[in-house]
Amino acid sequence: MDTPHAGSNLTGLRDHNTALVLSLLRAAPQGSSRVELAAGTGLTPQAIGKIVARLLAAALVEEDGRGASTGGKPRTLLRLRPAAGFAVGVELDRHRTTVLLVDLCGGIRHRATAPTGLADAPPRQTVELIAALVREVAATAPAGADLLGVGVGCRGPLDHAHGVLHRPAGLASWDRFPLREALAEQLAPWPVRLDKDTNTAALACAGPGHTAYLHFGDGLGAALLLNGALHRGARTNAGEFGHQVVQLDGPPCSCGSRGCLEALCLAAVATGDHRAAARLLAVGAANLVQLLDVDRVLLGGPVVFAHPELYPAEIADGLAARLPDREWQQVPVSLTPAGPAAVALGAAELALGPLFGRRD
Repeated sequence: MDTPHAGSNLTGLRDHNTALVLSLLRAAPQGSSRVELAAGTGLTPQAIGKIVARLLAAALVEEDGRGASTGGKPRTLLRLRPAAGFAVGVELDRHRTTVLLVDLCGGIRHRATAPTGLADAPPRQTVELIAALVREVAATAPAGADLLGVGVGCRGPLDHAHGVLHRPAGLASWDRFPLREALAEQLAPWPVRLDKDTNTAALACAGPGHTAYLHFGDGLGAALLLNGALHRGARTNAGEFGHQVVQLDGPPCSCGSRGCLEALCLAAVATGDHRAAARLLAVGAANLVQLLDVDRVLLGGPVVFAHPELYPAEIADGLAARLPDREWQQVPVSLTPAGPAAVALGAAELALGPLFGRRD
């Protein structure tokens, strides 16, 4: 099977108004008419007609059936073609790498995993492994398909702007390693984007309002979606949730401090006491909610999905108990709707997003 090429057919379609139309079609899997697209974008019917004509010519959308009549002739529905383009999303963890092929509608078309991650091999060798997996997964796309790029979700701390890791706990060989540049060299001409795993997981469930996403695996992190957009902070490293100190004389943490929330939660999990870990997480979640007044808390990560009923229930109860006015400040807690693949799915969104007007 031919390897997909680097999105050349779609490059000329990346303007603001076209992105608006594509984003509305992506959000309407049941289809949308030209009239509805004009209303949703604020563009004139003539402008919508020209944009739709270009999208049809590029085989990015298709006409598919008729909508219900509102008194006149039924309107032709337009739908995004999922197989018109693809992206690869990578989750790079301490001891595992997961790679997904994702279509334009966010559907998973292929998956590959390897039992090797950041802690198992030197950086250059790990990069070669990731690149090989990406090429393997990309080769499963239809012949001649456009590959818009490769997104990688990796544990931090890291500098998103420059694609460089900064002193990740327990991974000294990765300090200042230019991961994005190294992957781009291996995977050219496909563009490569890199972000923290918590941020990519949050992108997989992005929506309006203010959301805190908490990720619990072999570490503890968070991501913030404020007004639906990722908040990365001044050095693109916001979300080091697990390293808030909650016990001054607590156990040592891998970051070099003592009494970090991550260290306490991991210690509870090591003894099999997930209820205690969830209650500790509720303390951290309450700190975050009271600081930023978020609308909802989403949970993900291997530890959470291994106990999918316990963690949401315990954290919801513990969070509510710590809010001064529960009726006024109701903050729901639930699992991420993106499921266990959230990190890799959101990483693919780093590559897909620009086509739909996202600049995360």
